[in-house]
Amino acid sequence: IAKRLSDYAYACLGWLRGGLAMASIGACGLFAAISGSNSATTATIGSMLHPEMVKGGYDERFSAATAAAGGTVGIIIPPSIIFIVYGFLMNLEVGQLFLAGIIPGVLMVVAMMLVCFVVCTVNKWGILTNLSISRVIKTAIGAWLGFFAIGLVLWGIYTGKFSPTEAAGVTVGFGIIVGVICFPINKIMGSDADLPIDEKPVSSMFVVNGFTIQEIPSIVVRSAQITGILAPLIAVSVVMQQILSLLGAQETIGGLVTSMGGYYPVLFTAMAMVFIAGMILESLPVTIIMAPILAPIAASVGVDPIHFAVIFLVGASIGFITPPYGLNLYVASGVTGVPYFRLLRYSTMYLGSLIAVWILVALTPELALSLLPNQ
Repeated sequence: IAKRLSDYAYACLGWLRGGLAMASIGACGLFAAISGSNSATTATIGSMLHPEMVKGGYDERFSAATAAAGGTVGIIIPPSIIFIVYGFLMNLEVGQLFLAGIIPGVLMVVAMMLVCFVVCTVNKWGILTNLSISRVIKTAIGAWLGFFAIGLVLWGIYTGKFSPTEAAGVTVGFGIIVGVICFPINKIMGSDADLPIDEKPVSSMFVVNGFTIQEIPSIVVRSAQITGILAPLIAVSVVMQQILSLLGAQETIGGLVTSMGGYYPVLFTAMAMVFIAGMILESLPVTIIMAPILAPIAASVGVDPIHFAVIFLVGASIGFITPPYGLNLYVASGVTGVPYFRLLRYSTMYLGSLIAVWILVALTPELALSLLPNQ
């Protein structure tokens, strides 16, 4: 399904210089609306498109850095795992947080695409393709399962048919049903299902590779491995938050931020703290430790709680490509084979564009609040 979404993004953008790199970021944005995870987005899109970008004449360091940067929108474009965690911690409605993340997430994608275009134009990277409306339509039809999954999740959450947690189960069920049904159909069609999208007969455009029921246990194990990485982070973060509270860190940090005085000094001091924390911690620990401290202070100077949530989490997402931690950089390095430190040259370009969007979101509450009801 992710491959079909990538094909669609490339059909739309391949006629521009750096089109495949921009398609990689666009595919990250689309896949983020299914996965809700930055590392899953980086690993999936990076493993698929990095080899294609290298074959297309892109620098391997730039290709890997693009996958790492594109993954940052995984926790901003809804549905998002970290928005659920933040909403639970701060007693905010998750559906409203999801709506508030749409425009900032799109702006992040657009900003990174602009960086792609400039860098690729300067270096003359990428092979240009002709814009074909028929190919765009055909790849859109081929990606229908991805669009359906996105629509299913968002429809269910925003209409109240199921909670964000239940949406995860619905998505898993959808994936299992599609996978098991498509596998025998794919086998019957044979090589047709493996052809490039332009050469596929109409019938096979509606079918993805699929998998057998026997493969489900191994899929569950891989999912458990990902959960096994996240669960200790959450557990340790909760303990750290309690220890810091006992040590009086909450009062110390709160006093420092409050002493700045005024709306913007407090807001930008809080953003600086989130940025520094994101340099050394993953977004879950940053959220669990810092949000209960900073959010009440921001609210006391008049920052809308939903707006601050978006500001906070956009800042946390930037930490994914900020050394020395930069989780996405490690994930991209792992799936592409490009050493971590070789990614930094191009990841800093994306970092600058994301910080610009972050400041814009902070200064313009309407970007986060305009889609909310009664706003």
